[in-house]
Amino acid sequence: MSEEYADEAPLVRPYALTGGRTRAIGSDFPIEAVIETTLAGRAGKGELAHESKAIVELCVSPTTLIEISSKLTVPIGVVRVLIGDLAEGGQVRVHHGEQGSSRPDVSLLERVLDGIRAL
Repeated sequence: MSEEYADEAPLVRPYALTGGRTRAIGSDFPIEAVIETTLAGRAGKGELAHESKAIVELCVSPTTLIEISSKLTVPIGVVRVLIGDLAEGGQVRVHHGEQGSSRPDVSLLERVLDGIRAL
């Protein structure tokens, strides 16, 4: 977890965060999917587990799945499962981008390339 969240929770194995599940409910979200907290998520975040609460807080501003994984230092597979749970419960909305397109979005590829160059 990021330093901001690391002091708040004990070390927990990734499989414990998801109850042993490796697949998200409903869909295997792409890493560029944009996650946004809903009004229900903002209102009910106090009832959520630590990592789910952190996701809801991060996604008040739309955030990509890969950014969430990076900021929380939680494996991407775990984040996918947690986001699936949150989406199922109505706490977040997942925006997949263009559906049905077999070609990747050029602007996405340019952003990825810029990120690689920045390394």
